[in-house]
This record gives sequence, structure tokens and C-alpha cells, in this order.
Amino acid sequence: MLNIVPTPIGNLEDMTFRAINVLKAAEVILAEDTRKTKNLLEHYEITYDELIAYHKFNEHKQLQKFVELAQAKNVALVTDAGTPGISDPGFLLIRECLKEGIQVLTLPGATAFVPALVNSGLPCDKFYFEGFLPHKKGRQKRLNYLKELDQTIVLYESPYRIVKTLEQLSEFFGQGRKASVSREISKIYEETIRGNLIELIEHFKNKPPKGEFVIIIEGANT
Repeated sequence: MLNIVPTPIGNLEDMTFRAINVLKAAEVILAEDTRKTKNLLEHYEITYDELIAYHKFNEHKQLQKFVELAQAKNVALVTDAGTPGISDPGFLLIRECLKEGIQVLTLPGATAFVPALVNSGLPCDKFYFEGFLPHKKGRQKRLNYLKELDQTIVLYESPYRIVKTLEQLSEFFGQGRKASVSREISKIYEETIRGNLIELIEHFKNKPPKGEFVIIIEGANT
């Protein structure tokens, strides 16, 4: 059996009782970063038999091994923060387990884009989740596609590229397109800045960006 267990994206109190119980019952825990997961497990006094690294650098090579583990044992998969499979490793293992008829149970829990979307003040009845844009190849093609969508758009970005990405969004979408930028969600310095794209660019040029970012952009013709 494979259990997909969301973990806190900031505040450790975001961990659910159910997630704690599933981790306690797991025979094997697969973790994106075993050091970070050890800290989480220690915080909640969760003991474990096996803690194994599962990340983007080994998920292809050792996929069959992980599938066999899920066939034989009660396995829990966690990432550094949030829900596995959402811009984090997990999809390949889930797909292969389902192909093999292995039960997959996904728990509800923390993910960064939902609070950022709801808190943006932009329509959230329909939205398009893009995640991280390609860094180079295909980036302009994606921007040309996204600018025509009439749904609210969700992007992830790092502090090192946030200004550049906002500048490109302004170029493709227009300076007046409304947007919201949230950073450090569920952490001490959580912050959401709202405005049009040119206002957001000026803000982050004057205030050095820190933390992980979620960009919410108004859809076309809304």
C-alpha cells in the first residue's frame, strides 16, 4: 500500500492528526530529504523502521524498487513540504503503483497554492495551475498560451527569478493585468502583495525578495 502524506509548508501545526497516525503506522517512509523528515518525525515523536530517500535524482533509477516496497509493505511518501506530486516527486511512483494494482491513498493536507489563490482576491471558481515555468526552452510558448486564458493562473517561482518572471509576465500579459504574490505561506514572515504587474515589479525591486513564491494572475477578459 502507498500512502501519500502532505506535510506542513511552514507552521508545524498544519500537520493533521490523520497524517501523524498514518506515518506512525507506516513500515517504510519514503522522504524527499531524510534530514528534514527526521526533524518532523522527532517533533511528533513518530518512530519508524525504515526511512529511505526518494527524490528527483533517484526516482527513475529506483522506481521498481519503490513499487516492490509498496507491494510488500505499508509505505508512506512525504516531500520536504506540501503534497507529493504537486511540483514535487511522487507522480511516477503513484502511476506505477496504480498500474500494478497497488492501493494508493492520498491524504488531504497542506499545499501552497490553495491559500495563495483564495487570499489573492481574484476569482478562484476556475483556475489554471501551471506551477513552475520552463527556465529556457518553451518558456515563451507557455507565456503566449497562458496570456489568453480566461481563468485565474497559478505559478510557482523562486526568490532568484521572481522579478524576472514578473517582468516577463508584464511584457506578455500587459502591465495592467492584476496579480497577487504570496511568499512564505504558513511561516512567520508570510506576506501577500496585490496590485497590477508593474506595481508588483516595483515592489520587489525595492524590497529584496526572500522565500518561496506563489504568483496568482488575473485571467484574460475578466
